[in-house]
Amino acid sequence: MAEKKATAKKATETKAAAAKKTTVKKAAAPKAAAKAVLAINAENVGFKAGDVYQALAAAGKALTVKEIAKAAKISEEETLLGLGWLFKEGKLANDGEKVTLA
Repeated sequence: MAEKKATAKKATETKAAAAKKTTVKKAAAPKAAAKAVLAINAENVGFKAGDVYQALAAAGKALTVKEIAKAAKISEEETLLGLGWLFKEGKLANDGEKVTLA
């Protein structure tokens, strides 16, 4: 009876060790980086400007580019496009680090 328990325990330990090795091998395999494509046209940039404007209006205070991107759920590149559009229209004020509605 003791032999069966020892054999079962050893088999379980062997399976666990094999699972760890498999997991490590899978985690070590490099993944190909997927690049997002950003379409730059007047319509798309206008929508991003609207996202940025809504995020700033909802916050009611000055935000950094990173904070705006997070609030609007868009990338920092898209945020910069939207900010450029809004600056051109005179809708924003900038204090050097943060941006707010004018």
